Amino acid sequence: MSQEVLAVVAGQEITQKEYDAFVLGLPKEQQAYASNPQFKAQCLEQLVSLHLFAKMGEEQKLDETPEFEKIIANAKRDVLAQMAMRELLKDIAVSDEEVKTFFEENRDYYKKDATVSAKHILVDSEEKCNEILASITSGEKAFEDAAKESSTCPSGQRGGDLGEFGKGQMVKEFEEAAFAAEIGQVVGPVKTQFGYHLIKVEKKNEAALASFEEVKESIRQMLLQQKQGEVYNTAYDELREKYLEK
Repeated sequence: MSQEVLAVVAGQEITQKEYDAFVLGLPKEQQAYASNPQFKAQCLEQLVSLHLFAKMGEEQKLDETPEFEKIIANAKRDVLAQMAMRELLKDIAVSDEEVKTFFEENRDYYKKDATVSAKHILVDSEEKCNEILASITSGEKAFEDAAKESSTCPSGQRGGDLGEFGKGQMVKEFEEAAFAAEIGQVVGPVKTQFGYHLIKVEKKNEAALASFEEVKESIRQMLLQQKQGEVYNTAYDELREKYLEK
């Protein structure tokens, strides 16, 4: 399959293998369309275009110019450096034991602060806020419907839903009221610089330590980067000592 010929330009075959390599060189967001027939046709057309203009460059003997030679030399340098670094780092790994040990020794770094999930209604006057509160507590309106009808905050279109937030993410007055409220309780009016709020807490999450499963992959990546950095720096210093003229 990889040797299937997709096109021929001046006697040179463009194979499926070359096409696949070309697609892999595209940005990740474009690669997502690789199975789309129209996208495949466009990619093949780009590849054919490269061959055509390369052929024109040969006919003009651009590959014999000093500029071409300089570009090739720079490209060779860059590719060699990338391959050497890949070879240097290829066998570096982080064991499960190393990850677990780091987690156990640094548990305090993985504390999850307390959060609440809440909805709110924002209006511009205390009187209006009290009127809406009365309609909610009487059962005349659901909190979410009242938010859609009356809240001046964009969250109103989502029934006032603010999602989950921790301390320090909201203005002081709002935060204090939300964290003090009972689940399901509507509190307010709460005055802030933005106006008057009614707040309904949906859920509370107490401060806790993150589980090992939640953080193990991030720890692994951090330790891997540290190891790679150490190996890279050691090799860099050795190469400077060996090759850099003073």
